[in-house]
Amino acid sequence: MKIDLATMKLLGVPLAILAIAVGTFSIVNDPSGLPRRYWGRYIAFLGRQLRRMFIFSPPETIAYGQIAGVFLCFALGLLIELPAWWLFAAGVLALPVLYIEQLRKKRIEAIEEQIDGFILALANALKATPSIGDAFKSIAVVIPNPLKQEIELAVKEMRVGSTLDQALLLMASRVGSRQLDTALSAILVGRQVGGNLPKILDTIAASLREMKRLEGVVRTKTAEGKMQLWVLACFPFILMFLINAVSPGYFSPLTESFVGYVLVVIASVFWIASLVVARKILAVDL
Repeated sequence: MKIDLATMKLLGVPLAILAIAVGTFSIVNDPSGLPRRYWGRYIAFLGRQLRRMFIFSPPETIAYGQIAGVFLCFALGLLIELPAWWLFAAGVLALPVLYIEQLRKKRIEAIEEQIDGFILALANALKATPSIGDAFKSIAVVIPNPLKQEIELAVKEMRVGSTLDQALLLMASRVGSRQLDTALSAILVGRQVGGNLPKILDTIAASLREMKRLEGVVRTKTAEGKMQLWVLACFPFILMFLINAVSPGYFSPLTESFVGYVLVVIASVFWIASLVVARKILAVDL
């Protein structure tokens, strides 16, 4: 009885994938191996990023899901000849990390929107009590999430023995916001040098509101330039596709000779340099 090529492929590919999966698991599961150490570092990195956003899901779930996704892309590439399966595999590896980073940025933006109210609430609380620690405890119930989570954690750290300075510094390092760093630094400096701290906080709140207004103006003024930057980045590829559709083989001389390759490299370098320069021009720092 003869077995055709399709049947052999249908039977052999799953066995090959299973063998690769078992081999990968044995390599990663070796405690003294280099892959195991990198696996542990990656799990620790995911755990830190999730805990900073008060997400307590096990990071191993994300990592195992990525491995399963890579093997699925590999299997589809062998079974149904999925085109560019390695691009999908790269996406499976990169997208969760990029998504977590996007969540972190959105959380920072949400916290920065609350800083004005946080400073004003703290200034009003200091008018009723001279202790900054007590003022923090009192405003923790009126500030909404996500800033409320950071304040409550700072209060818990002070309850277990950390000083106010240590709790605020840890809070600033967790969030990673320049505006929050400014506000917390002003609180620490005002506490150390003395003076009318509620009035200082009111002044800081007004300064942060003005800074936010200026940032909005800058974003509005640079929005058109950023759109032009996207057009500059995508237009060469669109133009090449249209020209090649109208006149097939028009760009063949660029891929069939050494001089053509040199011209492509030079054009690519100038294209990348133009994007870098345009990005630096639009990156206005207040």
